[in-house]
Amino acid sequence: MFRFSFTVYWLQFMRKSVILVPLCLILFITSALAQTINRTKFIADSLDAYINRALTNWRVPGAAICIVKDNKVVLMKGYGVKELGLNNKVDENTLFMIGSNTKAFTATALAILEDQKQLSLDDKVTKYIPTFKLDNQLAGQDVRLRDLLCHRLGFGTFQGDFTYWTSDLSRDEVIEKMSHVKALYPFRTRWGYTNAAFVAAGQVITKVTDRSWESYIKDYFFAPLGMGYSKVLSKDMPTVYNKAAAHTIADGRLVPITYPMIDNLAPAASISSSVNDMSKWVLCLLNDGKVGPRQVIPFSAIKATRTAQDIIGEDHHPDGSTSDLLYGLGFELETYAGHRIVMHTGGVNGFVSSVTMVPDERLGIIILTNTDQNELYDALKWEIIDAVNNKPYQNYSDKYLARYKANVANEQQQDKKLRDTVALKLAPGLPLSAYTGRYTNDLYGNMTIDMGGENNTELQMHFEHHPKMFALMQPLGQNRFYVTFSDPEFGKAVFPFSVKNGQVTAVRVKVADFIEYTTYDFKKLP
Repeated sequence: MFRFSFTVYWLQFMRKSVILVPLCLILFITSALAQTINRTKFIADSLDAYINRALTNWRVPGAAICIVKDNKVVLMKGYGVKELGLNNKVDENTLFMIGSNTKAFTATALAILEDQKQLSLDDKVTKYIPTFKLDNQLAGQDVRLRDLLCHRLGFGTFQGDFTYWTSDLSRDEVIEKMSHVKALYPFRTRWGYTNAAFVAAGQVITKVTDRSWESYIKDYFFAPLGMGYSKVLSKDMPTVYNKAAAHTIADGRLVPITYPMIDNLAPAASISSSVNDMSKWVLCLLNDGKVGPRQVIPFSAIKATRTAQDIIGEDHHPDGSTSDLLYGLGFELETYAGHRIVMHTGGVNGFVSSVTMVPDERLGIIILTNTDQNELYDALKWEIIDAVNNKPYQNYSDKYLARYKANVANEQQQDKKLRDTVALKLAPGLPLSAYTGRYTNDLYGNMTIDMGGENNTELQMHFEHHPKMFALMQPLGQNRFYVTFSDPEFGKAVFPFSVKNGQVTAVRVKVADFIEYTTYDFKKLP
C-alpha cells in the first residue's frame, strides 16, 4: 500500500515540473525508488487499511489477525463485525471455528503420547481399535497411527465426507463407515485428505489415556497454555457470548448460517478459538514447546509433527515461485523465499482460517474469518510473509479476488443455464411418481424421494443421516433433475437417474466440492 502511494506522489511531482523527462526515465526512477522502500514497515503502516479494504472487497463481515515475531506479539487485532448487519465488533477474544487447524492439536497429542512411551506412531491402529477395517482388508490390517495423521490411506481428498459432515453419525459409526469407502488409490500410494482418519486417531487417544479426546485437549493444551476462551466442541459455540457468526454466500447474497454441528468429526475439525488464545499455541510451538521456563509440549513431539511423511504435490506460490508441498502430522510443509514454512488451513461451514509458522524467523501468523467464501485468509498470509522478508509488494488480495470473481461468474453462468432449462418445464422421462421410493448406498445408507412442496407436486430427497436437510428436484427433461439442497453448503447439482425397461434403477448424487468431490450412486429398492 505504501509503495503505491509513493508512486502517485512522485508522478504528481513530475507533472508539475517544467522539465520534460522521458517517460521511460520516470518509470525507471520510480521503480528503482520503490525497490528501496522498507517493506517490513507494511505491518505497522499499512496493514489496517489493507485489511479493511479487503474485507469490503471480499464481502467478509469480520476477521481477527495475530502476528508473532521473536517470541512477542507484533499485532493482535479484530476487524469488522461478528455478524452481518449488527454493530458488534470483532476483538482479540472473539471465537471463530478454526476447522482443520484442529488437526495439529490431535497430531501433537499423539506425538506427546509417543514421547511418554504410551504408544508408538508406528503401532497398528488395530492394536487400539480392534474393529478398525478398510475396504482393502490387508491395508486395514496394516494401517499405522502415522498413516492416520498424514492422509495416506489411499482415499481421495474429502472422500466419504458427505456421509459424515453435519450428519447424525457418532464417532464410532464414522470409523465403521470407513470400511465402506472404496478407496480411489492403492494404500500409501497417494495423498488424500481424510477427515475420518483423525476421528480414528482421536479414539486412539481415548483408548490409551482412558479419557475423551476433548478432555485430553483441554487438560494438555488449553489449560497449561492459558487458552481460556477456546471451546473444544462445536456444540458449545452457540452458548458463547463473544463469538463470530457463521456466514456464506448463497444465490449471490451474503447470509448468516447456523453453526455446523461436527462433533462426530471433532478430532479433525471442531475447535473454536480466538487469535488471543491461538497466539499462545503458536508462541509455544515456535519456542520449542516452552512457555517461559516450563516445557509444556515436548520438543520431540513438535519435531515429529514437522517431519515430512508424504508428498502432496507442487505448490505454486502467488509470487510465481514453486516448491514441493509436503505433509507432516497435522501440518503442511513447504519452502518459500529460502525459509521452511509449517502451516495449515481450516474450513467449516461459515468460517475459513489459516495458521502459519516460519520457525527459523520465529514468525507466526494467525488469520480467522467468518465466511467460508473468501481467499483473503490465504492471500494475507503471503502478504505478511513477503513484508517480513522485505519482498516487493504484490497485492495478493486483489490477484486472488480477480480469480475468485472469474470462477464465481462462470458458476453463475452455468447455474443460469440450468435454471433457464427448468423454466422451460420440460417433461421428465417418466411420471414423477416413478422416481419416488427408497434408495440405498453402501457407504451413506438410505435416502428417500417423495412428493413435497406446494400441493405435493415437487420431488424432494431426504437423507437418512441428515434428517434436517432435504433436496428439491426440478426436471431438466429426460431423466435428469436440477437439485438444490436446503442447506446451501451442500450446493446445487444435476442428478441423472438410471432407467432400465421403463423402471428407475438408480440415481447419482453429487454434493458441493466444499463437502466432497466424489459422487454417490444410490440404488432404488423394490
